[in-house]
Amino acid sequence: MRRTDLVLVVAVALAFSPALLAMARIWPLHDYTSHGYLVPVIAAWMFAAKRRALGAPRRDARGLALIGAATLLLAFGFSAGSAAWMGLAFVAAMAGLALRLYGSEGLRQLAFPLGFLLFMIPLPASVLTPIIVRLQLWVSMAAVETLHLLGYSVLREGNVVQLPGDQRLFVDEACSGITSVVTLLPLGALLAYFGEQGWLRRGVLILAAVPIAMFGNWVRVLATVAASERFGVERATQGALHDSAGLITFVLACLLLIAFGALLRRFAPRPEAPAPSGSASR
Repeated sequence: MRRTDLVLVVAVALAFSPALLAMARIWPLHDYTSHGYLVPVIAAWMFAAKRRALGAPRRDARGLALIGAATLLLAFGFSAGSAAWMGLAFVAAMAGLALRLYGSEGLRQLAFPLGFLLFMIPLPASVLTPIIVRLQLWVSMAAVETLHLLGYSVLREGNVVQLPGDQRLFVDEACSGITSVVTLLPLGALLAYFGEQGWLRRGVLILAAVPIAMFGNWVRVLATVAASERFGVERATQGALHDSAGLITFVLACLLLIAFGALLRRFAPRPEAPAPSGSASR
């Protein structure tokens, strides 16, 4: 790289480091944002793996324009106090750097690592809260309907499950499935990128992460309600097993997603690459 390129990289890193810090302050606050620490590390690893393939710098002046637009977006994020907008500005600045240093072809090759950075952006509460409420209601309803089919006598009032003996079980945010959905999507994206070919197959695998995550959480709520009716709410919602239920649910969802990818390769094999033209057949 030229000295001017290095100066640009350092300047962008310094200018947009507050955006990264703003997101880092939010990541430890919720289970569904804690994966944010890993996202830039994985993206940096993918960039390092592609560094040789990028070759020599092929500078494109449009990258400077994109960095300028990202700077304006960063300023807006600061004025609005929004880590989400600052995160978008950070990703846009990284894309601008890639375009400036490696041209449009380099930007295309780095599209996935750059896009993967979007998973570290914490969604604003105005977007996330209605989703969590809907997921809580859906999980409560699905669990109660299933328990009815299994012969359990339970009732539902919103996201509160009424058990015999005047016991009540509240399906809270942790049981809504939002953590499983938000953390499983990056894993699905990685499995799709490295294990599949073609946008359709990759899209199917990534989208499958949502119902698989919800299925795992439905099993969690179902087991908790059933255990609460049998042993009491206090015993079912306390102890090491309940405290580790989130991790168990996530591991189950990960295994199901990996299994789905294997089934996809088994029953929907990749199309064979066409034989080189002019090759002689025997």
